[in-house]
Amino acid sequence: MIQVILCDDHALIRRGIRDTLSDAPDIEVVGEAGDYGELRALMRRQGCDVLVLDINLPGRSGLDVLHALKEEGSPVKVLVVSMYPEDQYAIRALKAGAYGYVNKGGDPAQLVAAVRMVAQGRKYVTPEMAQMLVESLTAPTTEAPHERLSDRELQTLVMIASGKRLSDIAEELTLSPKTVSVYRARVLEKLGLNNNSELTVYAIRNGLV
Repeated sequence: MIQVILCDDHALIRRGIRDTLSDAPDIEVVGEAGDYGELRALMRRQGCDVLVLDINLPGRSGLDVLHALKEEGSPVKVLVVSMYPEDQYAIRALKAGAYGYVNKGGDPAQLVAAVRMVAQGRKYVTPEMAQMLVESLTAPTTEAPHERLSDRELQTLVMIASGKRLSDIAEELTLSPKTVSVYRARVLEKLGLNNNSELTVYAIRNGLV
């Protein structure tokens, strides 16, 4: 039996994933969490084979979870399930230690297949992601400016472009407003932008929001 923990801040999404996985005779959902803190507390009490993880969490992001588990040498295999487009986040998540990436809008059967493959210690990529990886190997290097951002800088970019104020971002990420301002300044500098309006336009044009 494959034991799975779910981590997503939306209860309805968790329920849908849980119901999908519970229909499989060889998969058991043994716990759920809505944010980083809940997840860490749960994982101290309950082991699992696969962690189904969203990227966009309140406080520390799913990418932060991946980095933390990697640093600890955790044997838990992570499958990222997110609404973010594959071409923006899949490779970043795989580099951070994820075993697979599935879009929430995909076929439920795909999620079950992904959990099974990841539980075996194998990487799960969709045909679209596989094509993207092949193209990245064969095409000339044309890295988009936002691909040079750190995980936290990218997260700050997306949140500002989504209309959140710096104070709201600071509270959600449990950072000081000054620290968030530093991230914003770095993003503007690296992208060659001048203000939040230009930042928002950039994010929309590049499919980040």
